[in-house]
Amino acid sequence: MTLDPAKLPRRVAIIMDGNGRWARRRTMARIMGHREGINSVREITTRCAELHLESLTLYAFSRENWKRPKAEIDALMNLLRRFLIDERPEIMRHDIRLTAIGRIDELPAKVRRELDETMRMSAGNRGMVLCLALSYGGRAEIADAARAIAERVRAGEIDPADVDEALVASHLYAPGLPDPDLLIRTAGEMRVSNFLLWQISYSEFWVTPVCWPEFRAEHLEEAFRAYAERERRFGAVPGGVG
Repeated sequence: MTLDPAKLPRRVAIIMDGNGRWARRRTMARIMGHREGINSVREITTRCAELHLESLTLYAFSRENWKRPKAEIDALMNLLRRFLIDERPEIMRHDIRLTAIGRIDELPAKVRRELDETMRMSAGNRGMVLCLALSYGGRAEIADAARAIAERVRAGEIDPADVDEALVASHLYAPGLPDPDLLIRTAGEMRVSNFLLWQISYSEFWVTPVCWPEFRAEHLEEAFRAYAERERRFGAVPGGVG
């Protein structure tokens, strides 16, 4: 079944879950699941760019992930660094603009350097925005926004009475990035895991039992077809009936 471009989500976010489970089922080290997951990132990013989505946000590394064993964290950071280098030709070929959200200063310096370089190289691209959530936590993002607003209030730049949803949104990590229409989670877990807590207020959710290393364009398109069948109400009565 072909996809109707008029019914596609324009902005998609994905919780890429199940790398470790995929590896364990094959009696492999967890890092092998993360390595295989890069192939999924490449295929899904390319397909979303081909479909002319506005943005794709990938939950690549949470703040909670820092609690994992040091050896696994080091391997993940090395994979991320190689990804940022190796994918530059594809990013440029598909006119993708790379950006990132999270407490980026917590990443190793060698990773930040490659992230900055890839973002610099792609800054002029006009196609899909690929946003990597790195050292990211939804609660931390809201706390950081609240802190920034409080500092502006203390400085006399903002009246407390002027603090509203729009002002809070303008102080999030990527205020120019629209909220996702669709949130996809792999590996069957029914939770949001501290991801985009502010932004997904009215997102449609789609969960698949498929682990991320096995997630391919066919699964993405299955999610898009399911999304096309839904009626987004944003709190309103169906059909606009009073």
